[in-house]
Amino acid sequence: MTRERTGERSLTTGRRRPVRRDRNAVIAVSLTAVSLTASGCVVVHGERVVLPAATRAEAAKAVEQFTTAYNKADAAYDASLDAEHTTGALGAIDAARLKAGRVNHPDGNPQHKALVLTDVQYTIPKKAGWPRWFVADAQANKGGDVRWLLVFTRNRLADPWQAAYLTLVAPGALPEFSKDKDGWAEAVPAGSGELTRSPEDLSKDYATYLHDGGEAFADGTYTSELRATREKNSSKPGLATQYVDQSLTSGDFAPLALRTADGGALVFFTTHHYVKQTAAAGATVPTQNENVQALTTGEVKQSLTMEFVANEVALDPAKGSGNGKVSLLSRLEGLTAAKGE
Repeated sequence: MTRERTGERSLTTGRRRPVRRDRNAVIAVSLTAVSLTASGCVVVHGERVVLPAATRAEAAKAVEQFTTAYNKADAAYDASLDAEHTTGALGAIDAARLKAGRVNHPDGNPQHKALVLTDVQYTIPKKAGWPRWFVADAQANKGGDVRWLLVFTRNRLADPWQAAYLTLVAPGALPEFSKDKDGWAEAVPAGSGELTRSPEDLSKDYATYLHDGGEAFADGTYTSELRATREKNSSKPGLATQYVDQSLTSGDFAPLALRTADGGALVFFTTHHYVKQTAAAGATVPTQNENVQALTTGEVKQSLTMEFVANEVALDPAKGSGNGKVSLLSRLEGLTAAKGE
């Protein structure tokens, strides 16, 4: 366990008379770096000083609190019970899931099974500024033989840690991360130009790729195969399906990237999608399952538009390396709303 260093505070000092220059320098450095609070805790300027985003103990506590809140919310189908511990893409997907469950089962989840996370491994970047964030890679008792990959964030010291991203990856699929001698990882700036694709552009690039195709992304389940499935489903007898893909990068949906040992990055990002099914004259839109129906407003007469949020995790190579393509490791999508017309 490492010594805890947290906090954010600004101090200013004044001088009534000249003093020795070297003494001023010592005082200035000391006050800029840390100040002692009444409790005796060390408070560091988080906006300027490069520090681990969390201690390992804080990260473990955050995962524990999330799991407890998640289980309470899932058992009761009550989104208010884990709202303080989720945000971003996971927050949007989870809130809609719980809302639908509440509509269909107002007395709670009859199939609730408590989530248990084991073998949790933490990757904590050392960085300045906010948001602070870290990655937890765990084995879960749900989802089959996959690892749960969670990203926790917070925007200021007073905020609780919140899970913003959740993707499922195969064991051994994650790359080796770049770490310093103390085991702290390296966060890659969203606007970095050192990668094949800038992390801040991946959401837009992926949305464009799903619509138009291209060479930006390597073939795979969430790229070429997804486009082929869409093409196959776009036109069937009596039913047309249209797709609209958008980037989603604001606030807690912002991309986050970790430097990999080969100089590339593992990037978490979010996208926003609409799927519209329109029945031909004399035909009907297929009946949806109870969760879609629970989130649908309006009456499904001739069309149904479904809204989704997806969070993706991708390997973004260093510029000029490999085949110059981004590879998607995982994609988790959830329905957030629907409208019948």
